[in-house]
Amino acid sequence: MSDKDLGPQEKAVLDVITANPFIGQAEIASALGLARSTVAAHIVSLGRKGYILGRGYVLPRAKKVICIGGAVVDRKYHAVQPIRPETSNPVTGRRSFGGVARNVCENLARLGVETGMVSLLGEDDAGRALAAHLRNLGIDTAGISWRHGAATAEYVAVLDTDSSLVVGLADMGIFDSLDTRVLESAWPNIAAANWVFCDCNPTSDFLHHLTARRHSARFRLAIDAVSSPKVQRLPERLEGIDLLFLNMDEAVAYLGIRNLSPEDAALALLERGAGEVVLTLGSRGALAAGDDGVILCEAVPCEPVDVTGAGDALIAGTLFSLLSGDSLTGAVRTGCLLAALTTESEASVHQELSAEFLARSMGRIENETGAANVE
Repeated sequence: MSDKDLGPQEKAVLDVITANPFIGQAEIASALGLARSTVAAHIVSLGRKGYILGRGYVLPRAKKVICIGGAVVDRKYHAVQPIRPETSNPVTGRRSFGGVARNVCENLARLGVETGMVSLLGEDDAGRALAAHLRNLGIDTAGISWRHGAATAEYVAVLDTDSSLVVGLADMGIFDSLDTRVLESAWPNIAAANWVFCDCNPTSDFLHHLTARRHSARFRLAIDAVSSPKVQRLPERLEGIDLLFLNMDEAVAYLGIRNLSPEDAALALLERGAGEVVLTLGSRGALAAGDDGVILCEAVPCEPVDVTGAGDALIAGTLFSLLSGDSLTGAVRTGCLLAALTTESEASVHQELSAEFLARSMGRIENETGAANVE
Protein backbone atom coordinates (compact mmCIF):
# COMPACT_ATOMS: atom_id res chain seq x y z
CA MET A 1 0.00 0.00 0.00
CA SER A 2 1.23 3.49 -0.78
CA ASP A 3 1.27 6.13 1.97
CA LYS A 4 2.37 9.01 -0.27
CA ASP A 5 -0.80 10.94 0.61
CA LEU A 6 0.20 11.11 4.29
CA GLY A 7 2.00 13.99 5.94
CA PRO A 8 5.03 13.28 8.19
CA GLN A 9 2.99 13.50 11.40
CA GLU A 10 0.16 11.35 9.99
CA LYS A 11 2.73 8.74 8.94
CA ALA A 12 4.29 8.80 12.41
CA VAL A 13 0.89 8.35 14.08
CA LEU A 14 0.05 5.45 11.74
CA ASP A 15 3.39 3.76 12.48
CA VAL A 16 2.71 3.94 16.23
CA ILE A 17 -0.80 2.51 15.79
CA THR A 18 0.49 -0.25 13.51
CA ALA A 19 2.99 -1.28 16.18
CA ASN A 20 0.28 -1.23 18.88
CA PRO A 21 -3.35 -0.99 17.67
CA PHE A 22 -4.56 -0.75 21.31
CA ILE A 23 -2.56 2.36 22.20
CA GLY A 24 -4.46 5.42 23.44
CA GLN A 25 -4.33 8.93 22.07
CA ALA A 26 -2.53 10.27 25.15
CA GLU A 27 0.17 7.63 24.77
CA ILE A 28 0.57 8.44 21.06
CA ALA A 29 0.87 12.14 21.90
CA SER A 30 3.51 11.41 24.56
CA ALA A 31 5.51 9.10 22.30
CA LEU A 32 5.61 11.59 19.44
CA GLY A 33 5.79 14.82 21.42
CA LEU A 34 2.52 16.10 19.94
CA ALA A 35 -0.54 17.70 21.49
CA ARG A 36 -3.37 15.24 22.06
CA SER A 37 -5.70 17.40 19.96
CA THR A 38 -3.22 17.15 17.09
CA VAL A 39 -3.13 13.35 17.42
CA ALA A 40 -6.95 13.25 17.45
CA ALA A 41 -7.07 15.30 14.24
CA HIS A 42 -4.57 12.99 12.54
CA ILE A 43 -6.56 9.91 13.60
CA VAL A 44 -9.72 11.39 12.07
CA SER A 45 -7.77 12.07 8.87
CA LEU A 46 -6.36 8.51 8.81
CA GLY A 47 -9.89 7.16 9.15
CA ARG A 48 -11.19 9.28 6.27
CA LYS A 49 -8.31 8.13 4.07
CA GLY A 50 -8.97 4.48 4.92
CA TYR A 51 -5.78 3.72 6.85
CA ILE A 52 -7.64 2.81 10.04
CA LEU A 53 -11.18 1.62 10.65
CA GLY A 54 -13.24 3.11 13.44
CA ARG A 55 -12.37 4.11 16.99
CA GLY A 56 -10.51 0.89 17.76
CA TYR A 57 -7.78 1.61 15.21
CA VAL A 58 -8.52 -1.62 13.34
CA LEU A 59 -6.05 -1.76 10.48
CA PRO A 60 -7.42 -2.69 7.02
CA ARG A 61 -6.21 -5.89 5.39
CA ALA A 62 -4.12 -5.83 2.26
CA LYS A 63 -5.51 -6.33 -1.24
CA LYS A 64 -9.20 -5.96 -0.55
CA VAL A 65 -11.66 -5.06 -3.30
CA ILE A 66 -15.07 -3.55 -2.58
CA CYS A 67 -17.65 -4.03 -5.36
CA ILE A 68 -20.55 -1.59 -5.54
CA GLY A 69 -23.69 -1.84 -7.65
CA GLY A 70 -26.00 -4.43 -9.11
CA ALA A 71 -26.89 -7.64 -7.26
CA VAL A 72 -29.64 -9.41 -9.15
CA VAL A 73 -31.56 -12.69 -9.18
CA ASP A 74 -31.50 -14.11 -12.73
CA ARG A 75 -34.18 -16.49 -13.93
CA LYS A 76 -33.87 -18.21 -17.31
CA TYR A 77 -36.73 -20.11 -18.88
CA HIS A 78 -35.78 -22.25 -21.91
CA ALA A 79 -38.64 -23.32 -24.19
CA VAL A 80 -39.08 -27.04 -24.73
CA GLN A 81 -40.79 -26.39 -28.08
CA PRO A 82 -41.07 -23.26 -30.27
CA ILE A 83 -42.71 -20.41 -28.37
CA ARG A 84 -46.36 -19.77 -29.18
CA PRO A 85 -47.65 -16.33 -28.16
CA GLU A 86 -50.81 -15.79 -26.12
CA THR A 87 -50.81 -19.28 -24.60
CA SER A 88 -48.99 -21.39 -22.03
CA ASN A 89 -45.60 -22.75 -23.13
CA PRO A 90 -43.67 -25.60 -21.47
CA VAL A 91 -40.20 -24.52 -20.31
CA THR A 92 -37.30 -25.61 -18.15
CA GLY A 93 -36.23 -23.01 -15.60
CA ARG A 94 -33.05 -22.17 -13.72
CA ARG A 95 -32.32 -19.56 -11.07
CA SER A 96 -28.89 -18.01 -10.62
CA PHE A 97 -27.43 -14.81 -9.26
CA GLY A 98 -26.17 -11.95 -11.40
CA GLY A 99 -25.61 -8.23 -11.62
CA VAL A 100 -22.38 -6.71 -12.92
CA ALA A 101 -20.89 -5.79 -9.54
CA ARG A 102 -22.03 -9.05 -7.97
CA ASN A 103 -20.52 -11.12 -10.80
CA VAL A 104 -17.22 -9.27 -10.55
CA CYS A 105 -17.26 -9.78 -6.78
CA GLU A 106 -17.86 -13.54 -7.08
CA ASN A 107 -15.13 -13.95 -9.69
CA LEU A 108 -12.64 -12.17 -7.44
CA ALA A 109 -13.70 -14.16 -4.37
CA ARG A 110 -13.20 -17.43 -6.27
CA LEU A 111 -9.74 -16.16 -7.26
CA GLY A 112 -8.89 -15.79 -3.58
CA VAL A 113 -9.20 -12.01 -3.28
CA GLU A 114 -10.73 -10.58 -0.11
CA THR A 115 -13.93 -8.89 -1.28
CA GLY A 116 -16.90 -6.97 0.04
CA MET A 117 -20.21 -6.06 -1.57
CA VAL A 118 -22.16 -2.80 -1.36
CA SER A 119 -25.66 -3.03 -2.82
CA LEU A 120 -29.38 -2.95 -2.04
CA LEU A 121 -31.57 -6.01 -1.49
CA GLY A 122 -35.26 -6.31 -0.75
CA GLU A 123 -36.42 -7.96 2.46
CA ASP A 124 -37.71 -10.97 0.53
CA ASP A 125 -36.78 -14.59 -0.09
CA ALA A 126 -34.75 -13.68 -3.18
CA GLY A 127 -32.70 -11.11 -1.27
CA ARG A 128 -32.03 -13.46 1.63
CA ALA A 129 -30.94 -16.22 -0.76
CA LEU A 130 -28.63 -13.84 -2.64
CA ALA A 131 -27.02 -12.57 0.57
CA ALA A 132 -26.53 -16.13 1.85
CA HIS A 133 -24.85 -17.08 -1.42
CA LEU A 134 -22.43 -14.15 -1.11
CA ARG A 135 -21.57 -15.09 2.49
CA ASN A 136 -21.00 -18.72 1.50
CA LEU A 137 -18.40 -17.47 -0.98
CA GLY A 138 -16.61 -15.63 1.83
CA ILE A 139 -17.73 -12.17 0.64
CA ASP A 140 -18.19 -9.47 3.26
CA THR A 141 -21.86 -8.43 3.16
CA ALA A 142 -21.65 -5.68 5.79
CA GLY A 143 -22.18 -3.13 3.00
CA ILE A 144 -25.51 -4.67 1.94
CA SER A 145 -28.49 -2.44 2.77
CA TRP A 146 -32.01 -3.83 3.01
CA ARG A 147 -35.17 -2.14 1.79
CA HIS A 148 -38.48 -3.04 3.41
CA GLY A 149 -41.30 -3.26 0.88
CA ALA A 150 -38.95 -3.23 -2.13
CA ALA A 151 -38.33 -6.23 -4.36
CA THR A 152 -34.81 -7.54 -4.88
CA ALA A 153 -33.69 -6.76 -8.43
CA GLU A 154 -34.64 -9.51 -10.86
CA TYR A 155 -33.99 -10.29 -14.51
CA VAL A 156 -36.11 -12.85 -16.34
CA ALA A 157 -35.07 -14.21 -19.75
CA VAL A 158 -37.38 -16.35 -21.89
CA LEU A 159 -35.35 -18.26 -24.47
CA ASP A 160 -36.64 -20.07 -27.54
CA THR A 161 -35.52 -23.58 -28.49
CA ASP A 162 -32.48 -22.15 -30.32
CA SER A 163 -31.52 -20.19 -27.17
CA SER A 164 -32.42 -16.87 -28.79
CA LEU A 165 -33.99 -14.32 -26.45
CA VAL A 166 -37.76 -14.05 -26.90
CA VAL A 167 -38.29 -11.52 -24.14
CA GLY A 168 -36.24 -10.14 -21.28
CA LEU A 169 -37.87 -8.60 -18.23
CA ALA A 170 -35.89 -6.44 -15.79
CA ASP A 171 -37.16 -5.24 -12.40
CA MET A 172 -34.33 -2.95 -11.26
CA GLY A 173 -36.32 -0.24 -9.48
CA ILE A 174 -34.61 -0.88 -6.14
CA PHE A 175 -31.39 0.65 -7.49
CA ASP A 176 -33.08 4.06 -7.69
CA SER A 177 -32.41 4.13 -3.94
CA LEU A 178 -28.70 3.30 -4.33
CA ASP A 179 -27.78 6.89 -3.49
CA THR A 180 -25.31 8.93 -1.44
CA ARG A 181 -26.83 7.77 1.87
CA VAL A 182 -25.82 4.21 1.04
CA LEU A 183 -22.35 5.43 0.05
CA GLU A 184 -21.83 7.32 3.32
CA SER A 185 -23.02 4.43 5.49
CA ALA A 186 -20.56 2.06 3.78
CA TRP A 187 -17.71 4.57 3.49
CA PRO A 188 -15.39 3.19 6.23
CA ASN A 189 -15.15 -0.17 4.44
CA ILE A 190 -14.96 1.47 1.02
CA ALA A 191 -12.16 3.81 2.07
CA ALA A 192 -10.10 0.91 3.44
CA ALA A 193 -10.02 -1.03 0.16
CA ASN A 194 -7.13 -1.21 -2.29
CA TRP A 195 -9.51 -1.14 -5.24
CA VAL A 196 -13.14 -0.12 -5.41
CA PHE A 197 -15.15 -1.37 -8.38
CA CYS A 198 -18.50 0.26 -9.13
CA ASP A 199 -20.92 -0.36 -11.97
CA CYS A 200 -23.26 2.37 -13.23
CA ASN A 201 -26.39 0.97 -11.57
CA PRO A 202 -26.28 3.52 -8.69
CA THR A 203 -27.76 6.97 -9.14
CA SER A 204 -25.88 9.76 -10.88
CA ASP A 205 -25.52 11.56 -7.52
CA PHE A 206 -23.89 8.45 -6.05
CA LEU A 207 -21.39 8.20 -8.92
CA HIS A 208 -20.55 11.90 -8.82
CA HIS A 209 -20.03 11.74 -5.04
CA LEU A 210 -17.90 8.59 -5.27
CA THR A 211 -15.56 10.04 -7.90
CA ALA A 212 -15.25 13.27 -5.91
CA ARG A 213 -14.51 11.50 -2.61
CA ARG A 214 -11.94 9.31 -4.38
CA HIS A 215 -9.51 12.25 -4.28
CA SER A 216 -9.28 12.15 -0.46
CA ALA A 217 -9.03 8.33 -0.19
CA ARG A 218 -6.22 5.88 -0.88
CA PHE A 219 -8.07 3.31 -2.99
CA ARG A 220 -8.01 3.10 -6.76
CA LEU A 221 -11.40 3.33 -8.47
CA ALA A 222 -12.61 1.23 -11.40
CA ILE A 223 -16.00 1.82 -13.02
CA ASP A 224 -17.97 -0.15 -15.62
CA ALA A 225 -20.50 1.60 -17.86
CA VAL A 226 -23.05 -1.30 -17.87
CA SER A 227 -25.11 0.15 -20.75
CA SER A 228 -25.40 3.10 -23.12
CA PRO A 229 -28.10 4.84 -21.05
CA LYS A 230 -26.40 4.22 -17.71
CA VAL A 231 -22.94 5.43 -18.77
CA GLN A 232 -24.42 8.91 -19.02
CA ARG A 233 -24.77 8.93 -15.24
CA LEU A 234 -21.01 9.51 -15.04
CA PRO A 235 -19.66 13.04 -14.52
CA GLU A 236 -18.69 15.07 -17.57
CA ARG A 237 -15.08 14.97 -16.38
CA LEU A 238 -13.62 11.59 -15.43
CA GLU A 239 -10.92 12.65 -12.96
CA GLY A 240 -11.10 10.35 -9.97
CA ILE A 241 -11.72 7.28 -12.14
CA ASP A 242 -8.47 5.30 -12.31
CA LEU A 243 -9.81 2.64 -14.70
CA LEU A 244 -12.90 2.85 -16.90
CA PHE A 245 -14.42 -0.23 -18.56
CA LEU A 246 -16.89 0.19 -21.43
CA ASN A 247 -17.69 -0.99 -24.95
CA MET A 248 -17.80 1.02 -28.15
CA ASP A 249 -21.56 1.75 -28.03
CA GLU A 250 -21.20 3.03 -24.48
CA ALA A 251 -18.19 5.16 -25.41
CA VAL A 252 -20.12 6.78 -28.27
CA ALA A 253 -23.12 7.40 -25.99
CA TYR A 254 -20.92 9.04 -23.33
CA LEU A 255 -18.77 11.12 -25.68
CA GLY A 256 -21.65 12.13 -27.95
CA ILE A 257 -19.38 11.75 -31.00
CA ARG A 258 -20.13 9.32 -33.81
CA ASN A 259 -17.79 7.85 -36.43
CA LEU A 260 -14.89 7.53 -33.98
CA SER A 261 -12.45 4.67 -34.31
CA PRO A 262 -12.03 2.60 -31.13
CA GLU A 263 -8.52 4.00 -30.72
CA ASP A 264 -9.75 7.59 -30.98
CA ALA A 265 -12.60 6.85 -28.57
CA ALA A 266 -10.14 5.48 -26.00
CA LEU A 267 -7.92 8.55 -26.37
CA ALA A 268 -10.93 10.88 -26.03
CA LEU A 269 -11.85 9.19 -22.75
CA LEU A 270 -8.32 9.67 -21.47
CA GLU A 271 -8.56 13.34 -22.42
CA ARG A 272 -11.76 13.57 -20.36
CA GLY A 273 -9.67 12.66 -17.31
CA ALA A 274 -9.86 8.86 -16.93
CA GLY A 275 -6.57 7.43 -15.66
CA GLU A 276 -6.75 4.34 -17.89
CA VAL A 277 -9.40 2.87 -20.18
CA VAL A 278 -10.35 -0.67 -21.21
CA LEU A 279 -12.53 -0.55 -24.32
CA THR A 280 -14.00 -3.97 -25.09
CA LEU A 281 -14.47 -4.97 -28.72
CA GLY A 282 -16.33 -8.28 -28.54
CA SER A 283 -14.69 -11.00 -30.61
CA ARG A 284 -11.71 -8.73 -31.35
CA GLY A 285 -10.71 -8.50 -27.70
CA ALA A 286 -10.14 -5.21 -25.88
CA LEU A 287 -8.08 -2.04 -26.10
CA ALA A 288 -5.91 -1.13 -23.11
CA ALA A 289 -5.31 2.64 -23.10
CA GLY A 290 -3.00 4.49 -20.74
CA ASP A 291 0.49 5.92 -20.41
CA ASP A 292 1.87 3.29 -22.81
CA GLY A 293 -0.57 4.27 -25.56
CA VAL A 294 -3.46 2.22 -26.95
CA ILE A 295 -2.73 -1.49 -27.24
CA LEU A 296 -5.01 -4.21 -28.62
CA CYS A 297 -5.30 -7.31 -26.44
CA GLU A 298 -6.72 -9.98 -28.71
CA ALA A 299 -9.57 -12.24 -27.65
CA VAL A 300 -8.64 -15.78 -26.60
CA PRO A 301 -10.06 -18.48 -28.96
CA CYS A 302 -12.85 -20.45 -27.32
CA GLU A 303 -15.98 -22.52 -27.96
CA PRO A 304 -18.78 -20.42 -26.42
CA VAL A 305 -21.72 -22.03 -24.67
CA ASP A 306 -23.20 -18.89 -23.05
CA VAL A 307 -21.65 -15.41 -23.27
CA THR A 308 -23.49 -14.15 -20.18
CA GLY A 309 -21.00 -12.78 -17.66
CA ALA A 310 -18.04 -12.65 -20.04
CA GLY A 311 -17.60 -8.89 -19.72
CA ASP A 312 -17.79 -9.12 -15.93
CA ALA A 313 -15.15 -11.86 -15.98
CA LEU A 314 -12.89 -9.64 -18.09
CA ILE A 315 -13.16 -6.92 -15.45
CA ALA A 316 -12.46 -9.33 -12.60
CA GLY A 317 -9.49 -10.91 -14.37
CA THR A 318 -8.04 -7.48 -15.08
CA LEU A 319 -8.40 -6.31 -11.47
CA PHE A 320 -6.99 -9.59 -10.14
CA SER A 321 -3.92 -9.21 -12.34
CA LEU A 322 -3.46 -5.53 -11.40
CA LEU A 323 -3.55 -6.50 -7.71
CA SER A 324 -0.66 -8.86 -8.47
CA GLY A 325 1.37 -5.96 -9.88
CA ASP A 326 0.89 -6.57 -13.61
CA SER A 327 0.80 -3.78 -16.17
CA LEU A 328 -2.57 -2.76 -17.62
CA THR A 329 -1.84 -4.59 -20.88
CA GLY A 330 -0.87 -7.80 -19.10
CA ALA A 331 -3.88 -7.49 -16.83
CA VAL A 332 -6.32 -7.05 -19.73
CA ARG A 333 -4.85 -10.13 -21.41
CA THR A 334 -5.63 -12.07 -18.24
CA GLY A 335 -9.13 -10.57 -18.32
CA CYS A 336 -9.62 -11.70 -21.92
CA LEU A 337 -8.62 -15.24 -20.93
CA LEU A 338 -11.08 -15.33 -18.03
CA ALA A 339 -13.80 -13.96 -20.31
CA ALA A 340 -13.16 -16.78 -22.80
CA LEU A 341 -13.21 -19.43 -20.07
CA THR A 342 -16.51 -18.03 -18.78
CA THR A 343 -18.19 -18.28 -22.19
CA GLU A 344 -17.36 -21.99 -22.21
CA SER A 345 -19.44 -22.42 -19.04
CA GLU A 346 -23.22 -22.34 -18.71
CA ALA A 347 -22.92 -20.23 -15.56
CA SER A 348 -22.33 -16.48 -15.48
CA VAL A 349 -19.32 -17.15 -13.22
CA HIS A 350 -17.17 -20.21 -13.96
CA GLN A 351 -17.88 -22.63 -11.12
CA GLU A 352 -14.39 -24.21 -11.25
CA LEU A 353 -12.65 -20.85 -11.07
CA SER A 354 -9.68 -20.44 -8.74
CA ALA A 355 -6.29 -18.80 -8.97
CA GLU A 356 -4.78 -22.21 -9.72
CA PHE A 357 -7.35 -22.93 -12.45
CA LEU A 358 -6.63 -19.57 -14.07
CA ALA A 359 -2.87 -20.13 -13.90
CA ARG A 360 -3.19 -23.57 -15.49
CA SER A 361 -5.37 -22.13 -18.24
CA MET A 362 -2.86 -19.34 -18.83
CA GLY A 363 -0.06 -21.88 -19.11
CA ARG A 364 -2.05 -24.00 -21.54
CA ILE A 365 -2.77 -20.99 -23.78
CA GLU A 366 0.89 -19.95 -23.73
CA ASN A 367 2.01 -23.48 -24.62
CA GLU A 368 -0.48 -23.72 -27.49
CA THR A 369 0.57 -20.31 -28.77
CA GLY A 370 4.21 -21.26 -28.57
CA ALA A 371 3.61 -24.52 -30.40
CA ALA A 372 1.69 -22.68 -33.12
CA ASN A 373 4.52 -20.19 -33.51
CA VAL A 374 7.06 -23.02 -33.86
CA GLU A 375 5.00 -24.67 -36.55
